[in-house]
Amino acid sequence: MNTFTYSYPVKVYFGEKAAASSLPAELAKVGSNVLLAYGGGSIKKNGVYDELLDILKKAGKSVTEFTGIMSNPTYEKVLEGANLAKENSIDFILAVGGGSVIDCCKIVSAQAKMDADIWEFEYTEHGSPSDFIPMGAVVTAFGTGAEMNNGAVITNTEKMMKSPLWGAFYDFAILDPAYTMTMPMKQVISGSFDSLSHSMETYMGSPRELNLSDEINEATQRNIIRNIRATIKNPNDIQARSELIWAAAMAENGILKIGKVTDFQCHMLEHQLGAYTDCNHGQGLAVLHPVLYRHMMPEANKQFARLAVNVWGIKPDGKNEETLANDFVDALTLFIKEIGLPTSFAEMGIGEDTDFKAIADSTILTGGCAKKFTKEELLEVLTSCK
Repeated sequence: MNTFTYSYPVKVYFGEKAAASSLPAELAKVGSNVLLAYGGGSIKKNGVYDELLDILKKAGKSVTEFTGIMSNPTYEKVLEGANLAKENSIDFILAVGGGSVIDCCKIVSAQAKMDADIWEFEYTEHGSPSDFIPMGAVVTAFGTGAEMNNGAVITNTEKMMKSPLWGAFYDFAILDPAYTMTMPMKQVISGSFDSLSHSMETYMGSPRELNLSDEINEATQRNIIRNIRATIKNPNDIQARSELIWAAAMAENGILKIGKVTDFQCHMLEHQLGAYTDCNHGQGLAVLHPVLYRHMMPEANKQFARLAVNVWGIKPDGKNEETLANDFVDALTLFIKEIGLPTSFAEMGIGEDTDFKAIADSTILTGGCAKKFTKEELLEVLTSCK
């Protein structure tokens, strides 16, 4: 295991009625002007908006609403939120939603405290923001685990880049599984597959010898697989939802990454696919992962073979490492089909006229991947996914 320092700032309130029991005390710690951020308005249909607004009003807060945060949030939307925060002297941001809302607000929190353009500051000057508006997150759609870290994935439409930016950590996150019960099943499945992808991308990094972080990771992957199946079987199974919302957080709260240099090459490739197509993130990962993993052989065979046995329950008797590695990718592919995720770009509505070369050429190459991909090899992956 590599040398590490571990500390985590996000306080988690987990369970049903967590907002009612914890949010008033947290609001008492912050200023009076609150930015209430959310997406397309589903929280108004399921009662979450009214519940939270009532808590905010009883706490004596003045509320400014930042609405319409889209899937794959744009940099333009970040700047809109930052300007709103500045104009209204916002003291605290309450982000309510899934990964898109939660990611967007991390960068709003930083940009609102800066005169410089944060994109240029991070990518041209290689700086890191240090001053933020305090934030809390109420998770209503799980999968990304975005509430647990300070990284955000933002689409810069002008630059045709869907890339990571670094902003604020949340002071606290409220994870109430009851809030997720109205999530559309397609979103539940694609979000949960994103959690599985996060776990695999962490596992596939270095060191490649089995360690405690990886063993915890294996248990997390097994949990996600089991509870996706349980949720499909019974969408009203709140226990399965509870497991999935915590598994999403576990995949991104740093514990699985202790002592690791992570992979995330598949994520980087999917991000650029999203920049050019605005596709669903979990679906894009489902199409890319098996193809990318075939291209990672034989460099990744040792880890693939372990996953075959320890996660997917494949019997190792009489099988060599290469066979087990293939068995793992086969099992992953069959699972993707089983849970109704797409296995080709055509199924996603992504046409052959998409500029796959531009996507490959603009994809960040990650240092932790078992295989050091070239842009040409990434293009091969993309064209194999059509």
